[in-house]
Amino acid sequence: MLRTHTCGELKKKNVNEEITLAGWVHRWRDHGGVIFIDLRDRYGLTQIKFDPELNKKTHCLAEKLRSEWVIKATGKVVARPGNMINSKLKTGEIEIEVNELEVLSQSKTPPFELEEEKKIEVREELRMKYRYIDIRKSEIKEILMKRHEFISFVRDYLNKKDFIEVETPALTKSTPEGARDFLVPNRLHPGEFYALPQSPQQYKQLLMIGGLDRYYQIAKCFRDEDTRGDRQAEFTQLDIEMSFVKQNDILELTEDMFTKAIKQIFPEKKIMKSPWPRLDYDEVMLKYGIDKPDLRFDLEIKDITKLMKGCDFKVFADAVDKGGVVRAIRAPKAAKFTRKEIDNLISFAQDHGAKGLAYIVVKNENELQSPIVKFLGDKLAGEIVKEMQAKSGDIIFFGADKELVVCEYLSAVRQELGRKLGLIDENLIALAFIINFPLFEPGLQDGHYAPGHHMFTQPQEADIKKLKTEPGKARSYQHDLVANGYEIGGGSIRIHDAKLQQQIFDLIGFDEKKKQEFSHFLRAFQYGVPPHGGIAPGLDRVLMVLMNLNSIRDTMAFPKTGDGRDLAMEAPSEVEEDQLKELGIKLRKV
Repeated sequence: MLRTHTCGELKKKNVNEEITLAGWVHRWRDHGGVIFIDLRDRYGLTQIKFDPELNKKTHCLAEKLRSEWVIKATGKVVARPGNMINSKLKTGEIEIEVNELEVLSQSKTPPFELEEEKKIEVREELRMKYRYIDIRKSEIKEILMKRHEFISFVRDYLNKKDFIEVETPALTKSTPEGARDFLVPNRLHPGEFYALPQSPQQYKQLLMIGGLDRYYQIAKCFRDEDTRGDRQAEFTQLDIEMSFVKQNDILELTEDMFTKAIKQIFPEKKIMKSPWPRLDYDEVMLKYGIDKPDLRFDLEIKDITKLMKGCDFKVFADAVDKGGVVRAIRAPKAAKFTRKEIDNLISFAQDHGAKGLAYIVVKNENELQSPIVKFLGDKLAGEIVKEMQAKSGDIIFFGADKELVVCEYLSAVRQELGRKLGLIDENLIALAFIINFPLFEPGLQDGHYAPGHHMFTQPQEADIKKLKTEPGKARSYQHDLVANGYEIGGGSIRIHDAKLQQQIFDLIGFDEKKKQEFSHFLRAFQYGVPPHGGIAPGLDRVLMVLMNLNSIRDTMAFPKTGDGRDLAMEAPSEVEEDQLKELGIKLRKV
């Protein structure tokens, strides 16, 4: 080994020991001829010093050192004087008197400052291009170490529960399952393609058919879709599948595993409720307008459609007449908002699909301030205030349109109000399961239904008969895991009956050609399928939420940009013409 110790382990007990450290020059200082350097590695910082009176040769060499050079230093551990102890460092009680110095490699001036103390904002594109330098920051290393700890905990937990970790192929078959596939051309079979897996969905079900009744995998998944803060083309999920289980078994295991992981790895976090709430999909959509609500605060949306039927405010009345809804949300003590803040909130709602955002400011029990009160009339306005349980100093905001439109923008307004009113506790984790999802999305597409989750989701037993008469009303055994306004995992009980699977294929409009794409899957269903189900939490999202990060990119060692580029590797990139010829591919302009 080039070193005897790391830069984070030496303490006062090591005084007078001869040691060797290796790392990066983090900070260089000259104090009256004595040179001090903070030497950095993954484990921390250690101060080393070069005194010309002790060793002139090493001092001369130290004068040439610059930031981010990699060096090896040998010397004696000495105690710092009492007034020079640095309590902020693990190694702050000691320093190293260097008598041997070797430069292992030199560095150009880094493209951005690495000293966290200086807190200089750096463009994300620059950080991604030089990600190997960005990773040297202690905050980035800490994220990657926490990621490692979390995954290690999950592996240990599942191993003790008799799960088997199985790797499934990264080169698989393209099947119509939702998102767009990444396709991989095949040289040995010209004109044929592999696909990168959107998830190991079919493989894990085949493993259940194979009798491996408890499987998990830290799985790489790929979806060729537009990126967002909580979505990347390439991501990692914890894939879990179990045989001979009911939905409750999956939810209980997931809750126990995550609760214990959070308590051990993120002890500063407080889980809001235990056991976690299990919320009905319809109820959640009504109260919060979204199926992944942030439950850290209580603002709820209320339906006041019946109150608004036939009212004199045309916007509300027209929405009701056209089969839409009128819903409202009470913002406590929001009357302090300035006119500009209210206007900004209206613009915010419009950005999320609203035509406008009506409101009533409750000055006191007898005074309501709003341009819409004169159309509603005092009596109806008073009934609204009573229905919303509004008090002096509150503001009531309204949404009126088609139900899904209102849900979308009022859910966004609710989240923004939570932020503006200071209702969100960053150290609180509000976890919940959403259940009783519709089996299909609302409405028909070209005369057929679209799966609400995916085409392998089991309908609830009580609703199987509805598949022949009113499929749109059937409920499923889908379950989503939500935390702080994000869906961090999803799963279901799967179909294990070949006839039922064929029936679902028919309802979603699969002709014989489409069904043939799943011939491998349907063939397996002829050989005895156990009841099975699972869940697949997205590890990147889980860690983003637990560490209060702004994007899943921050949880990844080498993330991609918003347009899907890996700037560190300069990918994607053009390839040689010979490579394309070998694959039988010819490019054309589009």
